[in-house]
Amino acid sequence: MFRAILVTKDDDTYQARLSEVDESALPEGDVTVAIDYSSLNYKDALAITGRGPVVRRFPMVPGIDLAGEVTHSLAPGFAPGDKVLVNGCGLGEVHWGGLAERARVKSEWLVPLPARFSTRQAMSIGTAGFTAMLCVMALERHGMKPDGGEILVTGASGGVGSFAISLLAASGYTVVASTGRPEEADYLERIGAKRIIPRAELAAPGRPLGKELWAGVIDSVGGTTLANACAQTRYGGTVAACGLAGSMDLPATVAPFILRGITLAGVDSVYCPAPLRSAAWQRLATELPLAGIDAIATEIRLDEAIAMAADLLDGKVRGRVAVRLAGG
Repeated sequence: MFRAILVTKDDDTYQARLSEVDESALPEGDVTVAIDYSSLNYKDALAITGRGPVVRRFPMVPGIDLAGEVTHSLAPGFAPGDKVLVNGCGLGEVHWGGLAERARVKSEWLVPLPARFSTRQAMSIGTAGFTAMLCVMALERHGMKPDGGEILVTGASGGVGSFAISLLAASGYTVVASTGRPEEADYLERIGAKRIIPRAELAAPGRPLGKELWAGVIDSVGGTTLANACAQTRYGGTVAACGLAGSMDLPATVAPFILRGITLAGVDSVYCPAPLRSAAWQRLATELPLAGIDAIATEIRLDEAIAMAADLLDGKVRGRVAVRLAGG
């Protein structure tokens, strides 16, 4: 038996509860992992609370991230004792995820844990840091360089935003952070933001073309914020879009694309191809300041995750939440 958060649904009730689960109930897969740490992401919070249609099969163990030790393997590339991580790949949506003490997954989803990271650090990074790295790589593919001008990061006090700021600042970029939480200014400056603008400057409908401000943008908000960010991006700039914390709508015009030649680069972390996935984690292992991980992440126990899910959706949680499974 192992502990897990189990989400169930019937005609009348949607419920997430901490449960004891028999290992025989684990889904199909060729590798079994004893999980040390998972994390609590925006998508996990939607799954736990039922506020969004994330879960597509029931019952479901949420948790789009996990890190731990292989206990059983039918795959030639992995053996008991190997430290591994998984993020995305349908975990917590169509396949039981990481908010449990055990997982059984497909070996092609696994990434060997980089030697520089503990399992706690890997989950403090998790999908948020991985997505931020993919966004930085997307900007680079379109010619972005540290001396090219200011980079705007929206949703700055969230997980993706926090890691985007830390990664960009460590590489020498000038980062402007957009946040609706002015009380987090000291935190954002500490992790690398050069200046901070209020979320309201981007939240109201704007002009099809605004003043050219940003060489590039990393946006996890969507909606009007993303539309305004595109309208304010300089000629030839790139906007990496990776989230919808504000809205999945895009009330924009084609003007920034056909008059300024900007690029809107979509970033997907769930089904990211394995070579790109490995490359992003290797870059995180070499470029992300370890001190930044500790500043960005908070640790909780599994039995605290359900209560914290609502706080995360309500914007009351800063940075990342690592969930400890091993030893508690």
